[in-house]
Amino acid sequence: MGEFVHTVTTMPMARRPGCPFDPPPELLDARRHGPISRYTFPGEKLGWLVTGFDLVRSVLADARFSARRELQLHPTVDLTGIEVAPPPPGEFLLTDRPQHSRYRKPLAGKFTVRRMRMLTEHIEQITADHLDAMEKAGPPVDLVTAFAKPIPAIVICELLGVPDRDRGFFQRQIDSIVSGETPDEDLIAAYTMTQEYLAELVAAKRADPTDDVLSDLTESDLTDEELRGVAITLLAAGFDTSANVLALGTFALLRNPSQLAALRADPGLADSAVEELLRYVSVGKTFTRTALEDVELGGQTIEAGTTVILSYNTANHDPERFPDPHALDLGRNDGGNLAFGHGVHLCLGNQLARIELRAAFTALVKRFPTLRLAVPADEIPLRPETADIHGVKCLPVAWDT
Repeated sequence: MGEFVHTVTTMPMARRPGCPFDPPPELLDARRHGPISRYTFPGEKLGWLVTGFDLVRSVLADARFSARRELQLHPTVDLTGIEVAPPPPGEFLLTDRPQHSRYRKPLAGKFTVRRMRMLTEHIEQITADHLDAMEKAGPPVDLVTAFAKPIPAIVICELLGVPDRDRGFFQRQIDSIVSGETPDEDLIAAYTMTQEYLAELVAAKRADPTDDVLSDLTESDLTDEELRGVAITLLAAGFDTSANVLALGTFALLRNPSQLAALRADPGLADSAVEELLRYVSVGKTFTRTALEDVELGGQTIEAGTTVILSYNTANHDPERFPDPHALDLGRNDGGNLAFGHGVHLCLGNQLARIELRAAFTALVKRFPTLRLAVPADEIPLRPETADIHGVKCLPVAWDT
């Protein structure tokens, strides 16, 4: 082990004023000291913080590091004396093989690149409909509620077979679950109502299948309880992350007018623009893994049972991987980012999200060439840092009519 190891004693959460897209400065400082630092979890438990792109990627690809929830320490909550339960059946994000494979395998064929591309025209129409509504309403509007949230909510609900009449309910419940601001009592109530509704929906799909993912899954060997867990995982992941990339990405474009102008002038930039915005805003901040055995990582020995924090946003701003990482460059061709993770836990819906973002960003800047913030940039409220996903609470925008 090296003679000096940089140490971080509390999880940095506050971003520098005026820098809503950069990771917290303490995390950037940790990265400058090296790609891996010691971390002191609440309860004085020692672990590690990984901020370098290559090391984060290597952990995600290494089966010796577990994603199981019951093995993890929490970066900011003291779990001493608390027995952490495994996730409910079907909620597969915080599980390992073979359990993870049991849930993911039946889904894999539903989210192929080919099948997702077949949805492009439909997603473009959903996007156009919301732009029509924005234009009819006239400025100013909150882009979050008028555009960023409803598009991914409609798409994921359609894929799962949620009836039109229930989509508003779903958007409200999932928003309560993931916002980071819901009181515990209301959070439990939202989760319970969602679970109860999904139980009824699964039963309805078994009795009368329709053309959707959830109906297809009723033909697998998954139980009703597991199907409910799979559904709530897909709903939360498919709605919240895409919505926040779309809102925060638009904010980033409006803060970088030369890049906004470049995208407007050249729609061929759309694919690289989406990848760069995913990297730049990095709405997924940190994830954890726990070593199942002793592992050598970045010149350090990670002992079995030790939890490692993976800082996705810092890795996506790693200067050794991305030259001038704090600049938004839609023409960047550095290849790859960690917005969707890596390895066996690579986000199942990454291709769907890319199609949604490409359609939404390109249509938005084309429809409203004079789009601008309706309030000063420093008045745009960010989601609380306690939220798992970074984003803005609202994004008031205006345009010339």
